[in-house]
Amino acid sequence: MTEIEDKELLEKFRDESTRSYAFNLLMRKYQQRLYWHIRRIVIDHDDANDIVQNVFIKVWKSLDKFREDSQLYTWLYRIATNESISFLNSKKRRFFIPIGDVEHQLSVNLSHDSNFTGDKIMMKLQQAVLKLPTQQRIIFNMKYFDGLKYDEIAVILNLTTGALKASYHHAVKKIEKHLVKH
Repeated sequence: MTEIEDKELLEKFRDESTRSYAFNLLMRKYQQRLYWHIRRIVIDHDDANDIVQNVFIKVWKSLDKFREDSQLYTWLYRIATNESISFLNSKKRRFFIPIGDVEHQLSVNLSHDSNFTGDKIMMKLQQAVLKLPTQQRIIFNMKYFDGLKYDEIAVILNLTTGALKASYHHAVKKIEKHLVKH
């Protein structure tokens, strides 16, 4: 089976008789990409799975209202990013954790994660990425790991391309500095 185009997916979703089928195709097409995007933000496998489920619930409820002003995957990434940030903010509030401690906890979770399959170099990179402020971390992940273009990230995060490039540049410099030290 060849991968179905987003336009066709949306047409099938808007038709009541093929809505469930179209949604299943959409999930198959984007679930893994969204999982890894979310996982790099929240680190924990179980949390990432929960957030992916929440994302697809939101998508199911609002996909018929999608106006196609942007590409479908950028819209999905925006929902996934917002859900991930909301989750981290909720975690901070729920446990009265200062922001620095959340990153520390994510770092501890990463080092004890049995699902992490990277080598020592990847672990060091991930530890460095976790030291970044949340928005820089998300921008770095989208550019470096997801391979998204600056204009796509700008749409997802509702930022100017210039601000985004500057943020990515600062993130790279901080990561380089961390890797040299460690």
